[in-house]
Amino acid sequence: MSLKILLIFLLSSVLNPSKINPRQAEKVLSEEKLRYEVSFLADSLCAGRATGTVGCGIAGFWISRQFRAAGLKQFDGSWFRSFVYRGCRGNNVIGYLPGKNTGRYIIIGAHYDGMGVIEDVMYPGADSDASGIAALISLAEMFARLRLLGKDYPGGIIFVAFDGKRLNLSGATEIARLIGHGELFDPITGNPITPEKVHYMVNIDQVGGTLSPLNPGREDYLMMLSEEETGRRHALEAANNQYFLGLDIDFTYYGSKDFTRLFYKRLSDQRPFMEKGIPSVMFTSGITMRNNKPADNPSSIDYPILRQRILLMFHYILRLL
Repeated sequence: MSLKILLIFLLSSVLNPSKINPRQAEKVLSEEKLRYEVSFLADSLCAGRATGTVGCGIAGFWISRQFRAAGLKQFDGSWFRSFVYRGCRGNNVIGYLPGKNTGRYIIIGAHYDGMGVIEDVMYPGADSDASGIAALISLAEMFARLRLLGKDYPGGIIFVAFDGKRLNLSGATEIARLIGHGELFDPITGNPITPEKVHYMVNIDQVGGTLSPLNPGREDYLMMLSEEETGRRHALEAANNQYFLGLDIDFTYYGSKDFTRLFYKRLSDQRPFMEKGIPSVMFTSGITMRNNKPADNPSSIDYPILRQRILLMFHYILRLL
């Protein structure tokens, strides 16, 4: 495409925002790119990404480069928010995509820390949670792509790669604390981002596996855990149908009330935000026999299904905005 044609296309999109098709954002999402991202984070260079290690630092810096390349903005001149938990220093990676309403935000997050190296054995953490980080980066790129084409989002989108998930959700707790105390400031206006301004928190925790399907023979599945009254579950079903994704979806953890409550209210990074009164949802493909083991490597990920899940999350979040 020539530069002239590209400029005409971009200008027409800005002048006619109603013609912007959300599917235009799908062009930035490929299985090959997802495979590369998961493989980098699960590589020996990152050494399992245990909080406070060199490998985790390498992963965090790499994620910040992806945020920059996607066109996100820094908070207060930095991609990082450091914290200390029981003597261990962690680093959340955070970026921002502006919207027209500076008093309304959505947070999208996933944790990037892992188990590291234990007794000279590396735990790659491909599904847990390199898959979630690959999804997070893809969503940042997709939302940024639509904004470049002229899409004006009703509110700002905050993207966070959490450190310290395996240290009592300490990274997510720190971001929730900053928001609770009005200590995180909008990069555009300088105004504090407080809990009542955060419309939703979307957490992505393990979305690359297909070894534990909801129903036999259906590897194309996804679970979304939420409060029934605030999760807007109908929006997920509508997106699944409208864009012909056809994923097998459920709003419980394998039909168990106890496990649903455990994973939604206690064990993942949405919990600190829920404690601040922020409506939250969690996406997961569940725990498989490879998770939290040395076998959780890039070959354990189903990349075509991961791509489908990201598409569903993208179109769902568009409805939340």
